[in-house]
Amino acid sequence: MKMQFISAALLAVCISQAAVAEESLLWALMTPLRQKELVPVENKLYKQECGACHFAYQPGLLPGKSWQKLLTHEALLDHFGEDADLDQEALKEIYDYALANAAEKSYHKRSRKIAISTAEGEPPLRITEVRYIKRKHHDIPDKMIKGNKKVKSLSNCNACHTEAAEGVFDEDAVSIPNYPKY
Repeated sequence: MKMQFISAALLAVCISQAAVAEESLLWALMTPLRQKELVPVENKLYKQECGACHFAYQPGLLPGKSWQKLLTHEALLDHFGEDADLDQEALKEIYDYALANAAEKSYHKRSRKIAISTAEGEPPLRITEVRYIKRKHHDIPDKMIKGNKKVKSLSNCNACHTEAAEGVFDEDAVSIPNYPKY
């Protein structure tokens, strides 16, 4: 009897942990559209305008609340120290695209985890401020990122994530420059 209780308790813990990144275990198991990685950037204007200065981050890396703050005329006038202002038509297209593909709108597992990790508190304005992303990178020594001339920052996703443009951030697709054995 004691063994059955322990087994039942262990099963309950496992099931509850499986649902941490989803609204419910049933939703996690029954959604046929659910996939592991992120939707790659498919909007040409978004890729062109955002990718002109930095990696064109998949909208699923941030919640809609973040995109709403980042993609305003005022915010783009001082976009992390740069003037990234867009005409009204381009801004609307990019804004609509980012919101339609934000983390909480996605069936992709990583986006769902980001949505859950950003549900409380102020929306992050930087992808590197997302609790889930910080946790995934916490064990990488600073010398491999900040001290690495080919990486410099966690915001430079495609420096290490070799398939980042395709929305793949799996550990199997990571190669840290100057640290091939990591």
